[in-house]
Amino acid sequence: MKNLYQVEVYNAIRHRIGALSYTSTPVWGKMNVAQMLTHCAKAMEMALGDVIYKQDFKGKLIAPFMKQSYYNDKPFKRNLPTYKPLKVVDERDFEAERGVLVHLIERFHEGGPAACTKGPHPIFGHYTPEQWSSGMYKHLDHHLRQFSV
Repeated sequence: MKNLYQVEVYNAIRHRIGALSYTSTPVWGKMNVAQMLTHCAKAMEMALGDVIYKQDFKGKLIAPFMKQSYYNDKPFKRNLPTYKPLKVVDERDFEAERGVLVHLIERFHEGGPAACTKGPHPIFGHYTPEQWSSGMYKHLDHHLRQFSV
């Protein structure tokens, strides 16, 4: 599985984010491009441990059956429900949000496993840094495909 610690994967993600514009439109979903960038930045903050959420009760019940779906090779399905704290519904500045996301991805990549959170994923529980890195790649890839890049 690809992950953000791999230089070529990191560079490809950066290139794809650079290919977005404020006029990019989604193939599916409700977020506009600036909201999507903010949503992805919030997820990166979680992976870096800047924000730590407790694993919720529902997550503890489904984690044993679904945990690998976060970091395996199978793409996320379209229109899955969004974890409430990561929802973005207000208007955002495209360039500012892109800059924040790129900075967070850089921190994650350059910091390597030591920079990864020790906290749980709010739904699936604890992951290794490599699993987090694969999951974050998969999440970014999902949303970049949402905007055709």
